[in-house]
Amino acid sequence: MERTQTVAFHTLGCKVNYYDTESIWQLFSARGYEQVDFEQQADVYVINTCTVTHEGDRKSRQMIRRAVRNNPDAVVVVTGCYAQMAPGEILGIDGVDLVVGNQFRSQMVDMVEKVSIERQPFSAVAPILAQKEFEDLDVPMFKERTRASLKIEDGCNHFCTFCIIPYARGLVRSRKPDSVLAQARRLVDAGYYEIVLTGIHTGGYGEDLDGYTLAKLLLDLEKVDGLHRIRISSIEASEITDEFIDVIGRSNKVCRHLHIPLQAGHSEVLRKMNRHYTIEEYAYQLDRVRYALPELAITSDVIVGFPGETDAYFETTVDFIRQQKFSELHVFPYSKRVGTPAAKFVDQIDHAVKENRVTRLIALSKELSRDYHSHFSGRMLPVIPEEKKWINGQEYLIGHADNYMKIAFTGSEALHGEICNVQVTDTGTEFSMGVLQSVLTQNEELACNS
Repeated sequence: MERTQTVAFHTLGCKVNYYDTESIWQLFSARGYEQVDFEQQADVYVINTCTVTHEGDRKSRQMIRRAVRNNPDAVVVVTGCYAQMAPGEILGIDGVDLVVGNQFRSQMVDMVEKVSIERQPFSAVAPILAQKEFEDLDVPMFKERTRASLKIEDGCNHFCTFCIIPYARGLVRSRKPDSVLAQARRLVDAGYYEIVLTGIHTGGYGEDLDGYTLAKLLLDLEKVDGLHRIRISSIEASEITDEFIDVIGRSNKVCRHLHIPLQAGHSEVLRKMNRHYTIEEYAYQLDRVRYALPELAITSDVIVGFPGETDAYFETTVDFIRQQKFSELHVFPYSKRVGTPAAKFVDQIDHAVKENRVTRLIALSKELSRDYHSHFSGRMLPVIPEEKKWINGQEYLIGHADNYMKIAFTGSEALHGEICNVQVTDTGTEFSMGVLQSVLTQNEELACNS
């Protein structure tokens, strides 16, 4: 009897990479492969890499070498953004058999089986900026997850001066609406109540479609029976249109949480970054979405220490962030990326200055998070448990409310993935505490949100 082939995965980087890994696993699963842990001996190792920073490249190389050590006879496959940007460099690592860029992943299993026979390393990487079609790989089920991601687009058209991603992922390629809706229905049938719309530039969905926009997609998803929550992973301030405002304001399913990257709170820094708004325009858009979705949680990304960010510019950023009352910030020190325009800017900021600014903004983020969460003390919120955790010697379920508050409460493990009505008893920054009141039907959750 022939032994079942095994495959192991390691994913670095963004949520889109994690989705892509799930889609690649579906291809291997359909061919009869069994998935094992990355630290175990496997017949095939797939490393899905990141190249946003040099640190991403380094960690990717580290995991490639670990796979080779785990089983020198295995087929080692490297894919993702680092693979797209540096296929020759990766093929030069001893033990790598196959490099697949951010296309041709649908053919990966065939390539693996070919290289396992011939043992001749090769790469399947083509110029990504010429890619026009979305690579439609379905994920009908997610391993050990209670929220489902649904990738609706790939690529980015913005070319921010600090970012390598358009060169690694290409231009915006939107998934066909029928395909998005079909997968949404399959995910609902598989038991998921919440779907997270994701992509490299999610808010750019539809830029390459004939008049079909993200707002129209939200309208169509609203009609999917059994779908309770639609969460938008990210949208740029410049993409918040009147149509989008109207749709989210009337929706019963769009979550009261939007991630709207800021990157800098001074218009001159934004101009140098090639962001497509001023701080005044950004603030105006936040006012509009908050009017459409009262008590909306707005999270954001901020880069500190971008070339030319003076102390005065940074203080303006601090003041602006405080005024806008974000519920959480993701703070990053600027890191030079070879191949981007900003890497050549002459007015680079000292490392120690960047670290100090990161520390200050992380402290501000915690303060703002505490303030936002405090408004919900004593309130009932619908929570979908995603994990369990021991807190002070007791086991709790932890999940997200629709406003992205993380809430812990006691309850049966059978509640994982269900919609639970939880009364918030104590608010915090990392998570809040609550008491389970009931398990909700869809109509009850919609009443909670109204």
